[in-house]
Amino acid sequence: MKRKWIIAAACAVLLSGMEAMACTGLLVGKKASVDGSVMISYAADSHTLYGELYRWPAATWPKGAMLEVREWDTNKPLGQIPQVEQTYSVVGNMNEHQVAITESTWGGRPELVDTTGIIDYGSLIYIALQRSKSAREAIKVMTDLVKDYGYYSSGETFSIADKNEAWVMELIGKGPGNKGAVWVAIRIPDDCISAHANQSRIQQIPFDDKENCMYSPDVVSLAREKGYFSGKDKDFSFQKAYCPYDFSALRGCEARVWSFFRKYDKTMDKYTDFIKGDPSKEPMPLYVKPDRLLSVQDVQNGMRDHFEGTDLDMTQDAGAGSYKVPYRWRPMTFKVDGQEYTNERAIATQQTGFVIVPQMRNWLPDAIGGILWFGVDDADMAVFTPLYCSITESPECYRVGNGDIMNFSWTSAFWIHNWVANQAYGKYSFMIKDIRPVQQELENSYKEVIPAIDKAASELYAKNPAEAVRFLTWFSTTTADQATARWKKLGEYLLVKYMDGNVKKEENGQFKQNGYGLSEYPDFPGYDEDYYRSIVKSAGDRLKVK
Repeated sequence: MKRKWIIAAACAVLLSGMEAMACTGLLVGKKASVDGSVMISYAADSHTLYGELYRWPAATWPKGAMLEVREWDTNKPLGQIPQVEQTYSVVGNMNEHQVAITESTWGGRPELVDTTGIIDYGSLIYIALQRSKSAREAIKVMTDLVKDYGYYSSGETFSIADKNEAWVMELIGKGPGNKGAVWVAIRIPDDCISAHANQSRIQQIPFDDKENCMYSPDVVSLAREKGYFSGKDKDFSFQKAYCPYDFSALRGCEARVWSFFRKYDKTMDKYTDFIKGDPSKEPMPLYVKPDRLLSVQDVQNGMRDHFEGTDLDMTQDAGAGSYKVPYRWRPMTFKVDGQEYTNERAIATQQTGFVIVPQMRNWLPDAIGGILWFGVDDADMAVFTPLYCSITESPECYRVGNGDIMNFSWTSAFWIHNWVANQAYGKYSFMIKDIRPVQQELENSYKEVIPAIDKAASELYAKNPAEAVRFLTWFSTTTADQATARWKKLGEYLLVKYMDGNVKKEENGQFKQNGYGLSEYPDFPGYDEDYYRSIVKSAGDRLKVK
């Protein structure tokens, strides 16, 4: 479904709505990364979001121009605000100054939603990206917007980063008749990693650390006024006041953070009871110092997690079926004999619209330093292609208008990736072995070529910045479209190989043929022993061979 922001000077930009309460974000400080990059990530998870690349060109606006704000999720008009004189170009969730912003929604106290506000969480992101040259400036823009015009949405966590810093900001409204929001923003130490996944994560606020912490002046007093808190300021917890834990917040949300942290911090298993749903246990920290430095590939792979290697591993219970499928169709919970149960909610999920890893590098000019690693659909089977933040065109495969959630397109990366993934969901343990090598082949090739692209672009930039941007646009668009074409070939191969539940034999990369040029008889893989046992248990003697 298309969304539209209308600028009062006659500019219209199409967007797509996204569902709240469904996203995951990872953050990496510059001294926690292999090469000194600042990185964040974002999976825009929604059953109705079409994966495409949004882009706003830089613009100069006439005095008196107005910006019409529409709610990101529904396209509902919320009101108008004055436009600024100069806006910056934005590609996806990163702007030309290497500022990147992502989010995850946690809701929090329902009585704090103010339906008279003009600014919703999606507008905060994309307006701030068009108006900010740094993460700190973005925080000021966002908090000033809700102060001046009111906050329409519920509780939210934002990742806000630039080429030097990564911040986590949490924000929630003040309720009807009380315009604005209470909020706190904490800088993630450069040598640490952080994450959030639809649950407020900031506990105590370091009020005296003005360099690394910002907050609204009434962040504690509002909680006192509402009866959420009555202790001393030093004991105040933003999370406890504004988004108390419950079982689903821990099992479905904090568990995702835990699964990322434990890859780089061997002490995280002490929080196992907590993330399994016990709010009486000690909460996890906002950030941890990793035991090794993270690469872009580590962050990308972090977005592909299904709790592998833990006792929440989604391939290990009966719900995975015979082909070890790490996915569970919605709804998340179900009842058997009156007892409610839950499926796990992993970082990687089937209903992703797009998934990104913004990478910010301070040793290069902004036009070259910012790379938005962009993929569509399920992160587990997405291909992250590099889009430099200065590009002036969208690749055809990600272009707004190339298909939509109701209309298939063979040149749309979103539809091609859904086609491949939905084949794999039926025979995951087999097909993922064919998918992963192609995914790695593509992503490894980008890893190898990026240094050369950086070098060539830097040489061009020193002589002619515009020519460098044209070069980076060509590289980014060509690379993405080629990846989509390669993924289409993969889909064709999977369909041929696994047609009708069989597996065609292969030799030297080709399907084997008999002496008459026809397909050699395929293998019949059947099911695993556990699955056959479940059939026998269910059918009894009805299927017994006599």
